[in-house]
Amino acid sequence: MDATLKFAESHEWVKDNGDGTVTVGISDHAQQLLGDVVFVDLPEIGTEVEIGEGFSLVESVKAASDIYGPVNGEVVEVNEELEDSPELVNEAPFEGGWIAKIKLAEDSNLDHLMNAEAYQATIED
Repeated sequence: MDATLKFAESHEWVKDNGDGTVTVGISDHAQQLLGDVVFVDLPEIGTEVEIGEGFSLVESVKAASDIYGPVNGEVVEVNEELEDSPELVNEAPFEGGWIAKIKLAEDSNLDHLMNAEAYQATIED
C-alpha cells in the first residue's frame, strides 16, 4: 500500500497530485468486500463533490456500492478505461482502477483523512 495515500472511513483512497487535484478510488479492502466489479457509474466532469455525499457507484456481482466524496471539490477527470474494463478496480485498485480526479475546493484539505496505517487498523477490527 502506498504510504502517501490517505483514506476515508468509507474506504475511498485519496492521492494528492500536488497541483490542487487529488485522484480518488476505492481501497483494496473495499474491492475485496465487493467481489468482482462489473460496472462503474462514473461521475460527469464538473460534478460537485462533497465529503460524505455519493458521487459515483460501483456495481459488483454481489452488490452496488456508493462511492462517497472524501474531499470537497469538482470532478475534473474520470477514468474512462473503467467503462470497458471495470475489473481494473479489482486488479489494480491503487493504479489503473482509480475512479476520478477532483479539483479541491479552495477551503479543502486532507487533514480529516487517515494515513494508511490508521486505515489498516480500522479494517482489522
